[in-house]
Formats: sequence, structure tokens, C-alpha cells
Amino acid sequence: MATSLPPSSQSPAQAPGDEPATRALPALPVGARAEIVDVDASADPGGRLRDLGFLPGTLVRLLRRAPLGDPAVYALRGTRFCLRRAEARAVRVRPLPSEADETAP
Repeated sequence: MATSLPPSSQSPAQAPGDEPATRALPALPVGARAEIVDVDASADPGGRLRDLGFLPGTLVRLLRRAPLGDPAVYALRGTRFCLRRAEARAVRVRPLPSEADETAP
């Protein structure tokens, strides 16, 4: 029996190079910046993450991942947080252009 994913975790087919408007926090590449757009407070860690400062409008950067990909270190509001992928999935972000893109002529 096949199980279906919740609508928020399904992604429609996209053309190559087409960036989605939002994505889950663990989908960011290392070094990427993003703006938090939503935190699922109904998810187990979601409410606690909001209490820690993961709020809509906050800028976040993925600093590094562990060698096997989990956990990852995120920086926001002058603080670093180490989150497991399962915890970070409660956070939806909008990727921002890299700083190199902003300075390119």
C-alpha cells in the first residue's frame, strides 16, 4: 500500500534551474541564506523553535553539516543552533541570493 506525503512536502515538477518559492530548511545548501516564512507549530519541535527565535521574517544561514549530513548548524539572530533534519523540517524558508550574486556586475 502506497502512502502519500502531506501537501507541504510534495513538490510539483519543475523546469531545470527553476527555484521553488519556499522549501524546507534542511534543503538549503551549505552557506546559503534564507528568510523564514513559516514554522509549523503543530509539529513536535515547531513551537520550541519559535520560542528560540525561528520566526517568520528572520534571516537564517546554513553554516555546516555533519559528515553524514545530519545534524546541521544554522545561524540566526546572532546565535548558532544545531538541528537534526527531522527538527528542521518544521521550518519553511525562502532562499535568498548569495552575497556573491549581489556583488556581481
